[in-house]
Amino acid sequence: MKTGITKLTIASRESALAMWQAEHIQARLKALYPQIDVQILGMTTTGDQILNSPLSKIGGKGLFVKELETAMQEGRADFAVHSMKDVPMVLPDGFVLAAIGEREDPRDAFVSNQFKSLEELPPGSVVGTSSLRRQSQLQARFPHLKIAPLRGNVQTRLRKLDEGQYAAIILAAAGLKRLGLGERITALISTEQSLPAVGQGALGIETLAGADEVAALLAPLNHPETAACVIAERAMSRALAGSCQVPLGGFAELRDGKLYMRGFVASVDGARMVRAEAEDTPENAEALGQRIAQQLIAMGADEILAELESL
Repeated sequence: MKTGITKLTIASRESALAMWQAEHIQARLKALYPQIDVQILGMTTTGDQILNSPLSKIGGKGLFVKELETAMQEGRADFAVHSMKDVPMVLPDGFVLAAIGEREDPRDAFVSNQFKSLEELPPGSVVGTSSLRRQSQLQARFPHLKIAPLRGNVQTRLRKLDEGQYAAIILAAAGLKRLGLGERITALISTEQSLPAVGQGALGIETLAGADEVAALLAPLNHPETAACVIAERAMSRALAGSCQVPLGGFAELRDGKLYMRGFVASVDGARMVRAEAEDTPENAEALGQRIAQQLIAMGADEILAELESL
């Protein structure tokens, strides 16, 4: 395609996984547009700096994207690459998602140096996770386990496991695979046993609204099937006011041309949990997510959410 753009700058967090994602998009763009110079602007975000508190206590996942958005507003970057599960459900005014890339493995991964599965963990074993979604599902299935907070990048989390601070940790399989650490996965947890986070495993590309020429260059990176799934998941979460403070999961997948989606909302201890599922066409992704949210609310999700807000 013809364009007057000669240089593109990608805003990215500086963690190894974020840089892998930015370099992946950089390589895709260089292959598409060899005439364009594609650079990466690495940045440290507030979410990367505050590691001694759970995300749910310090403001949620938007802490990982705010500085990148500021770089775009100030003209230092043209777009940002994110893990979709880190992107707030409502983007700030003036920003849009230009593309959603093809999804990696969406499942959670069980990682342990001593045990082969969650079922093998003895009572009182300490399992590390930073996610209320994972915590609630773990506690519902394994009330005898102790869940402890786990922050930091992937390598930091693995180091804490190797130092013996945890019997096991739960991480996103996608991150481990993308970093070439797939051999650290002891077992993959099925989506039936641990429903993934909204957008888990997918990459999102965020731009300024109105940056039409940049958006046109990014359009070939959009993966329509993944985009439909993530649109449905985010619509559900948005309708439920989903954030890090809320234990919820949403996962959509294409089956025989239909979009099949499951969602849940739970109390942190997993004692109360409501689940819903439905299917529709990919074209109705947004409506499907909203329908799942309404089903969950009808089953009592709003009561669980109200209790969480009062904590």
